[in-house]
Amino acid sequence: MSEHKIALVGTPCEIMAASKLQYYTDSPIDVKLGLFCMENFSYKYFVNLLKEYDLTMDDIEKFRIEKGFVFLLLKTKETVKIPLSVAKRIIRKNCNICVELTSETSDISIGSIGSDDGWSTLIVRTEKGEEIVNGAIEQRFIEAKALTDSQFELLNRIAESKTRKNIETIERREFLARPVLYQRQKSDDSISNEVSEASFLDLRSNVIDVGACVLCGACEYACPDNLITIDDTKPRRKGECPEDCHACFAVCPRTFIPEALRNDNSKPIGNFKKVLTVKSLKHTQGQDGSIVTTILDYLLDNEIVTDALIVDKEDHLAWKPYAKLTNAIDEVVKSGGTKYSVCPVFKPLNDLKDEVQNINEGAN
Repeated sequence: MSEHKIALVGTPCEIMAASKLQYYTDSPIDVKLGLFCMENFSYKYFVNLLKEYDLTMDDIEKFRIEKGFVFLLLKTKETVKIPLSVAKRIIRKNCNICVELTSETSDISIGSIGSDDGWSTLIVRTEKGEEIVNGAIEQRFIEAKALTDSQFELLNRIAESKTRKNIETIERREFLARPVLYQRQKSDDSISNEVSEASFLDLRSNVIDVGACVLCGACEYACPDNLITIDDTKPRRKGECPEDCHACFAVCPRTFIPEALRNDNSKPIGNFKKVLTVKSLKHTQGQDGSIVTTILDYLLDNEIVTDALIVDKEDHLAWKPYAKLTNAIDEVVKSGGTKYSVCPVFKPLNDLKDEVQNINEGAN
């Protein structure tokens, strides 16, 4: 068994995939830091949209989305704003059926909604998350205070608006006979029966081919025979699956969700222990108070985790995201800031899977 204990940073769909990996497998993911996410953009289509503004990704220093616009801070220090009504056309299809804003199955959720500039809103969800936040405060990694009532109401209102809008999209899809499995209210016994009969073909027909795939890479990582590969487009299978294997279908965040992980759509931000507004006392490079970077610093510095699974930008391709596993805080700091696109976040875990297999084979 691997000795790695990993802190994952991810969007709501990626956090759900991580939660399903923990539920169904012996996962090395130990801490889940979930991001607030309204929607995500296709990198390819974003590049094409920028051409309409005579821009390239290389021109951009930083992204920000607020008040109905995508703000682009250019390297020339100019700011270009694109109406979200225009940017909506490059949103990935799967985002339109996501009914959570705040990564509800994480240990700690982090975002900017509700907090003042330079601060982050932080939702503590689990005992593990509470221990981490309390430790980070005690060791002066972060400072914290309570959200005001109006700030908390704003967060709930925006989260509820996303859920309501996307439930309407789900209902329209299902009217057209496109099933949205992850929102089905099924018992665990019924889910177990469905999973026991499912294969990659079912994943492809119910998720991939109908535009519900989130491109997270959980299926690739969970496949015990390394038959699935995922790139910038969609998961593909090479070879025939064993008849008794259902791993890819089980861990996908867009297939049936076990009762313990299921979103309660009547609760806009899900279950939580407390909600705070926080600011880093250690880092300034990043987004909205640099809280993700700072919490990862705290986790690595105190050896609570061995590695962080993060998304960074390609050096040779501006703003192109890729996932990496690191225990170096300077790499965590370098990756700070938002990347408004997706990538197979679990891909770096494939090397760990090979490591565990080699250990097991050596033990035998």
